[in-house]
Amino acid sequence: MSNLVTTQWLADHFSDVVIVDASWHLPTAKRDAKAEYLAKHISGAVFYDLDAGAATNTTLPHMLPTAEKFSTDMQNLGISNERFVVCYDAAGLFSAARLWWMLKSFGHTHVAVLDGGLPKWLADGFAVETGLVGPKPNGTFSANLDPSRVKSLAEVASAISTGSAQIADARSGTRFRGEEAEPRPGVRPGHMPGAVNMHYASLLNADGTLKKAVELKTAFENAGINLSRPIITSCGSGVTAAILSLGLTELGIENHSLYDGSWAEWGASGEDVVTG
Repeated sequence: MSNLVTTQWLADHFSDVVIVDASWHLPTAKRDAKAEYLAKHISGAVFYDLDAGAATNTTLPHMLPTAEKFSTDMQNLGISNERFVVCYDAAGLFSAARLWWMLKSFGHTHVAVLDGGLPKWLADGFAVETGLVGPKPNGTFSANLDPSRVKSLAEVASAISTGSAQIADARSGTRFRGEEAEPRPGVRPGHMPGAVNMHYASLLNADGTLKKAVELKTAFENAGINLSRPIITSCGSGVTAAILSLGLTELGIENHSLYDGSWAEWGASGEDVVTG
């Protein structure tokens, strides 16, 4: 099955899935994702906070938690290993891909992203509700991390040094080139040596849905990505990098992983930074 579902598919399978609002916004947006969820969300959807669900042993934003923590958080949402999960966000296709990637990385194959998210759901005339969705019976969820899906700073530095993988940076061109300040204190502007700029928006249609395979392939190739070679996706903090990972997965590309610390970690480290 595709890693994307349409609004009509979700409406037709409403009672068969767990719907999760995984909305998150950049700090500079000054938006409260939980408050927006309470004001309006797809009927029956539970809310997952990327920051609250993150690792607790680091100051880096929303890093992958332990398998134990993730299992508990999923169970508290009513998710079991057998349940199909549909993730969406308030932007269309933005942070929902991060939860999709997390679930995939922890071994949960029954997961998809709502193509176009809440904006498409509303545009297509489907129902929303307000308030907090009541507690659901705990699921039985056992997470098992696939380490091949995630890269550390040391592994990325090694890949750059040896040329063993390409780095696809999902940030905007101005951030990639170091023409604007980073949204997090202490993080230098610029990009990793040899990285390729692949803004996540280049994979999206105007309505926030993911482009079709032919257009996705063209977008990656136009950015200078060789789809036959290993790829490491990166961004500001590991959120929009997952959109690139989703696009690659939709193309049937398997030789890719995600740099979890992304620029929030690299830009604050002693590693080389390139501008321009």
